[in-house]
Amino acid sequence: MESFEEHRSHLTAVATRVLGPGGDAEDAVQEAWLRYERTDTSDVENLRGWLTTVVTRICLDQLRSRTARREDLVDTHLERPGDDPTPEDDAVVAEAVGGAMQTVLDELNPPERVAFVLHDLFAVSFDEIAEMLDRTPAATRQLASRARRRIRGTTPATAPGREVVDAFLKAARAGEFDSLLQLLDPDVVCRADATSVAMGGPVPLISGAQDVANRFNGGAAALFATVVDGLAGAVWMYRGEAKVVFDFTIVDDRIVAIDMLSDPDVMAGLVLEKV
Repeated sequence: MESFEEHRSHLTAVATRVLGPGGDAEDAVQEAWLRYERTDTSDVENLRGWLTTVVTRICLDQLRSRTARREDLVDTHLERPGDDPTPEDDAVVAEAVGGAMQTVLDELNPPERVAFVLHDLFAVSFDEIAEMLDRTPAATRQLASRARRRIRGTTPATAPGREVVDAFLKAARAGEFDSLLQLLDPDVVCRADATSVAMGGPVPLISGAQDVANRFNGGAAALFATVVDGLAGAVWMYRGEAKVVFDFTIVDDRIVAIDMLSDPDVMAGLVLEKV
């Protein structure tokens, strides 16, 4: 039976990415362990996912507390009429909220930070993140999109994942099966929403590098490279209109998930850019 210790390193990695390095992450994991000990998890099918949700919500509370304390400090100590904040003032604020956050994430609000970190760094699906944040998947996707736009000053041609997606499309079009396998994580999943399936797409879920490679091998001639919410992706067009968006999740230069999105509500929330 799975235990907390089997997932401790993963939870620590998540907490550290969300909160930044330091004791706060360790405190979040310890609190997650205490909640695990007090909860009957015998009916939990995916303990890793359950624990990720628990530690993420703890991190959210910590981030919101940090933000509130920082605002209080600024209001009561640093924002004196006629004074400009000095570097010493900034240092006081940083120390008071438990240390400076990672620079690249410091400008994000807590939900943006969680959506970006979990999806882009840990390949957690937007459906799962939406439950953690008590938002819709479309709204969660928008949070991650805003986060990317704020921390990445990239062009469509240099969007994160561009080289991997371009190589995938090239291999798929040419029927280079072995090349496809090299680009896919062994546990890769291809998910199609209900609208995509109704339009003649694959079954809702294909898993494993062999099966996903077979699905795309020689069959991507009608796909065009695009940028989806700031990240490299692909799209199937019909009469000049995007009908299916292929949203890639890439970790360590390997594709770990491909989401085929056709639902009109989801499509309306996507930001697509030409390459």
